Formats: sequence, C-alpha cells, structure tokens
Amino acid sequence: MNPFEFVLAVLFIVFAFTIIRHKLGIPSRSMREMRGDPPLENRENDRLKGQVQQLQERIRVLERIVTDRGAETAEQIEALRDRDRIAEEDKA
Repeated sequence: MNPFEFVLAVLFIVFAFTIIRHKLGIPSRSMREMRGDPPLENRENDRLKGQVQQLQERIRVLERIVTDRGAETAEQIEALRDRDRIAEEDKA
C-alpha cells in the first residue's frame, strides 16, 4: 500500500464514522465540554441574570423614591441643607 492509498483509506474511514455518528444522533463534543467547562451559553445566561438582578434592585430603589411620601423627602432635603449651612458657618 503506497502513501496515497493510505491517506485515502484514512479519509474514507473518518468520513464513514462521521456519517454513522450523525445518523445515530451522537453529538460531537468540543474541547470545552471535554475539559468540563460550562458551555458558553451558560456563562452568557449567568451574566445576563446578574444584570437583571442589578436592574431589579435599581427599580426597587426608584419605586421607593417615587412612592415615598413627599414630606419625608422634603425633610431629608432640608436636613441636608441645614447641615451644609452649619458647615459653611463653621468655616466662616
């Protein structure tokens, strides 16, 4: 058997096994899966879940600000102004 026939035989065997694997429904595994790394889709899903949680926390804060009674917010603003006034008087 010369080298050309050997290469053709190997290619034919690989081609045959690929067709058999496809017909049987056996998926080809990637190197990431062989190493045990989670698929990229899972990492992307985890990242997006984190972003959704951050956005939900921000929405909660905004809802609390919007639904907070105006009097309490006004009192807090006045307290900050008073604090700033006292700080300015101390500097003078």
